[in-house]
Amino acid sequence: MTRIARRLHHSYEDYLNALEVSQIKLEYCDGEIYAMAGGTPTHADLAASMIRILGNALLGRCRVSSSDLKIRIESTDLSTFPDVSVVCGQRAVSSIDKNAVINPTLLVEVLSPSTEDYDRGEKLNHYKECDSLQAVLLVAYQRREVTVITRSAGGWTTRCVEGGQELHLAQPELRISLDELYDGIL
Repeated sequence: MTRIARRLHHSYEDYLNALEVSQIKLEYCDGEIYAMAGGTPTHADLAASMIRILGNALLGRCRVSSSDLKIRIESTDLSTFPDVSVVCGQRAVSSIDKNAVINPTLLVEVLSPSTEDYDRGEKLNHYKECDSLQAVLLVAYQRREVTVITRSAGGWTTRCVEGGQELHLAQPELRISLDELYDGIL
């Protein structure tokens, strides 16, 4: 006898209920609930370093948040917890989830072996559908390198910044030394 696996479809309310009792962060996308992988010490250090640098650089202009802030991309039905989120201006929240911000300006993902393909592929494609988003930073975990994805008039552009170089963003306006970001970590 052949068995066919059935895909369960969860409502957003199911997701919120599961998140409320879960010991781990959960991501939601189009009716599916996913457990998010735990991080390594290097992952945690890079996220903390980025929060410190962005917090100092954007002080008084934008709000910088840790992975405890849920971001919802309403057009693609993704709710997730990026490693670092930046909102410039007033925060807007989802009409279906008062704890989910829908207007990030900048999102940062620290890559890991288990999430790199997803972060560079499907998740990035979701992020690009967010109208307020101006940039995504993908922080490498094995070498001093950040992939910078920015919105431009013609779409999205991608470039890599390496150790010894400075990362420049126009929106939000800032400069980050990669050597400072990775100092004491790699």
